[in-house]
Amino acid sequence: MHKDAVKTIVVTAFLLLAVLVSAARAEYPDHGIKIFVAWPPGGSTDIVARFVAEQLSTALKQPVVVENRPGANGNIGAEMFARLPADGYSLMIATAETHAINPHVYTKLGYDVTRDFEPIALLAQVDFVLIARTGLAANNVQEFIHLAKASPGGIKVGSYGLGSTSHLALAALEEKTGASFLHIPYRGLTPAVNAIMTGEIDAAFVSPNSVLGIEKSGQAKILGAASLQRPAVAPNVPTFAEQGIADFVNGNWYGIVAPHGLPTEIKERLENEMRNIAGSELFAQRLGPAAIEVRYLDAAQFSEFLRSENERWGKIVEARKIKVEQ
Repeated sequence: MHKDAVKTIVVTAFLLLAVLVSAARAEYPDHGIKIFVAWPPGGSTDIVARFVAEQLSTALKQPVVVENRPGANGNIGAEMFARLPADGYSLMIATAETHAINPHVYTKLGYDVTRDFEPIALLAQVDFVLIARTGLAANNVQEFIHLAKASPGGIKVGSYGLGSTSHLALAALEEKTGASFLHIPYRGLTPAVNAIMTGEIDAAFVSPNSVLGIEKSGQAKILGAASLQRPAVAPNVPTFAEQGIADFVNGNWYGIVAPHGLPTEIKERLENEMRNIAGSELFAQRLGPAAIEVRYLDAAQFSEFLRSENERWGKIVEARKIKVEQ
């Protein structure tokens, strides 16, 4: 066969292959998508995931379902997800625990935040309030700090668990103020809130919506908000900054990630859809009652945010010597 003819056939074959690959990618998605949540149903992470699933399904005209894989402070779900194919059909809600705290707290972790995940967008955040039992001799943050310094380790502060965002908020307060508390970890939010009401512990960092009821009924009191602004659901609660403790913002955040290596076209499509979801009025309306606020960052910004959050929490974990053997 003539060399020119062979060359023509080869070039044609490559062009045809390129067209076929392009067409295959253009068909994304051609079946259902899963959004994995490394926490039980019903919590803030789950609320964000289910709204995203609903809106993404409408936009992509494919079923999008939420699958919960809870356990080990989010590690079980994150480790499982890191091994999935990077094809755009598996997404995950990343949180401060799974993608900024656990890498520094756990001595053995089955995933790497930078190596195993592709950031798509940050979507929302929730800032904590400091709740205290009614009988505690402190009615604001400064009095709370003074009480702790007068009796180092004598004030019992609960959390959702060892290495949780609630625990790390306490560690950040200790680092910021020099006060020392006795940390009492519980297995989740509900036991910690119950311990406040029974007087088993003195205080805890929690999401505002989880304690507004007991605060209004007089079963507990909110000392301050660890946020830049007063919570929309609790506008009478002053921030830590208003009470003389500047730059103290702590809580959790929620973003979308995919397994690392996601094709560029699919990543751009998903990033565009997340931008639309985060910018919708309905998103803010749905999150509001749960005291979750919209906070959108695109893929590049979210990637930098993850880097800075890991740096921030890594320093606090090291300073407070917080480690979990696993």
